[in-house]
Amino acid sequence: MSGFAASGRRVATVSVVVADYDQAIAWYVDKLGFMLAEDVDLGGGKRWVTVAPGGGQGARLLLAKADSESQVAAIGNQTGGRVFLFLETDDFARDHALMLAKGVEFREEPRHEAYGTVAVFADIHGNLWDLLEPKR
Repeated sequence: MSGFAASGRRVATVSVVVADYDQAIAWYVDKLGFMLAEDVDLGGGKRWVTVAPGGGQGARLLLAKADSESQVAAIGNQTGGRVFLFLETDDFARDHALMLAKGVEFREEPRHEAYGTVAVFADIHGNLWDLLEPKR
């Protein structure tokens, strides 16, 4: 036993390196239906910007504007071309259709796997996501 209290810990926020705060906010809010949770000016051109799925379920995304060459190089490739994040839904067909209508770029047709219905899509910078309706 490690001694950590399992019920008192969770992944709350995940950083996503972006090129521009406002473009990223618009994409996540308009295309994915996320809500803007926080947008705090930290001075010197930096902001603390978080977005979250509607309803506030799951981790927030911290939209972190790249400010060095190495960070710029990571935009859109935070996981070396693998799926980066998993957006779970309770209605795959509904959300897939809405996202297509909003112009989200899916990289494949929906498929049925042992764990659920899934399709890979790309975010504003090309990071790969799964839209996933888990089997219940």
